[in-house]
Amino acid sequence: MIKRSIIALITSAAFVSTAFAGTLVINFDDPNPAPKAGFEAAVAAFEAANPDINVTVNINDREAHKTAIRNFLSANAPDITSWYPGNRMGPFVDAGQFEDISDLWASDENLSSNFEAIKPTMTRDGKQWGVPYTYYQWGVYYRADVYADNGLTEPATWDELLANCDTLKANGITPFTIGTKYLWTAAGVFDYLNLRTNGYDVHNALTAGEIKYTDDRIKATFANWETMLERCSFIDNHATMSWQEAIPPFASGDAAMYVMGNFAVAAFKDAGLTDDQIGYFPFPEITPGMPRAEEAPADAFFIPSGAKNKEDARKFLSFIARPEIQAAWNKTIGQLPPNSKSAINTDDKFIVEGFATVSTAAGLAQFYDRDAPAEMAKGGMEGFQEFMIKPERLEDILKRLDKIQDRVYK
Repeated sequence: MIKRSIIALITSAAFVSTAFAGTLVINFDDPNPAPKAGFEAAVAAFEAANPDINVTVNINDREAHKTAIRNFLSANAPDITSWYPGNRMGPFVDAGQFEDISDLWASDENLSSNFEAIKPTMTRDGKQWGVPYTYYQWGVYYRADVYADNGLTEPATWDELLANCDTLKANGITPFTIGTKYLWTAAGVFDYLNLRTNGYDVHNALTAGEIKYTDDRIKATFANWETMLERCSFIDNHATMSWQEAIPPFASGDAAMYVMGNFAVAAFKDAGLTDDQIGYFPFPEITPGMPRAEEAPADAFFIPSGAKNKEDARKFLSFIARPEIQAAWNKTIGQLPPNSKSAINTDDKFIVEGFATVSTAAGLAQFYDRDAPAEMAKGGMEGFQEFMIKPERLEDILKRLDKIQDRVYK
């Protein structure tokens, strides 16, 4: 049970307060049962190892947290807050609101040697700013039984994927389901097409505002996307559906594939599918020989620069970097531990496949709406959805995105 700060009042002629070695305040952003349980178990383990530190936690939902963080970092900062790596941490780093913990990364044996794959996403201006506690793979989830019934195998290349789509459509099956009502699902498709067409460096250059959307390389990504729209096709009316509302065609077998993150597996099973009916493969190669980067968003903890108890905050970040803590935490939430020495849940085939995917990747992208600034991400994802519905508007969309980029990165 998580302890709360205690002040003992002793009354005589006056009162005095009992002083503890430390009180640590942590703001966390996910009240859903599994994430909350994983977080609280890690806090309880930390308190057991540090009985002189009293931990107070504040748990809010993610959307409220995204709004509140801008206020509490300025007005009443906790000692630790959850937030996102990549460019999403950039505004707070640049504003001096997150603490530089590069010395912790250099001195802690776990961080200095076991977090190399994910270290770039925690790095800005050559310094490290937080500690990740989880991440998860994206890729293509597919109906294994539908594939088998149609004589298909997992595609390793773009041409093989397109050929699979041709077969599925000929047999009356829509190749891909998707729900783009909330836009970010379209960004997942764009990211993979761009990563496979141009590679990790171009993804980073685009989201950093260093190359234009009208650049020939980005146009090549959209050309491949147009091919995907024509030969693979997505379900109708996807702009009216959330990602969950797009699951029924997948569950019924009317659609065969979904470009999605591993968190969706639980929803697939809730829709009545079994492990044997669901398969997973990395998004196929498009440009031959292009190093294979993956979408693998991470969640992390940061120390606000206005924190009152930075010493114990650093102890907590060092504690959650331990392999056994990360292993237990991620087993609870069904995701991957960033510590390369952590054990993974080998009873979960999707975790095993996901670990194999990300551990051999040439780079780990944080996802378009995390790697791009918020205003650019909003405009970009609106453009992606529009393109999926009206691909003939591409030139106008790209020019509009260039204008947004000019304003956002100025």
